[in-house]
Amino acid sequence: MSKVDAIPKGYHTITPTLTVSDAKAAIEFYKKAFGAEEIQICLAPDGKQVMHAEIKIGDSIIMLNDEYPSMGVVGPKSLGGTTGSMFFYTENVDVAFERAIKAGATEVMPVSDQFWGDRFGCVLDPFGHKWGISTHVADLSKEEIEKAQKEWSAKNKEMAHAK
Repeated sequence: MSKVDAIPKGYHTITPTLTVSDAKAAIEFYKKAFGAEEIQICLAPDGKQVMHAEIKIGDSIIMLNDEYPSMGVVGPKSLGGTTGSMFFYTENVDVAFERAIKAGATEVMPVSDQFWGDRFGCVLDPFGHKWGISTHVADLSKEEIEKAQKEWSAKNKEMAHAK
């Protein structure tokens, strides 16, 4: 008998899972917005709801499923917000950001150069999940980032002190 890998091939140690109100529609959105590749969809016995699905964006697998309120599984729209977000590194943030907007995402923060060395913007997908989209453009030392953050904070006092 061959040894089974504890982490399946193609997966990372942590795999995000998104709960959405319409997993089939979300998969189609993620294909259009982020170039996702559909890996698998497992339907519930009713043949309608998605119990488990997997997509791949770049080198990362994301699992997703429909809401199951009776089991306490609901998405951000049902909750009225989300406590987390996805961070998506890509070769060209400007192109990826526009692609997401054209696919139906809403701009949360326009793309701009950031103090930590990334060009970054943020969108909200139609299912209530926030996606930070970024291209790393500069390798900065810890000291350079701290200095740039202080300068940014001085210019953006309201954001820097938000709780």
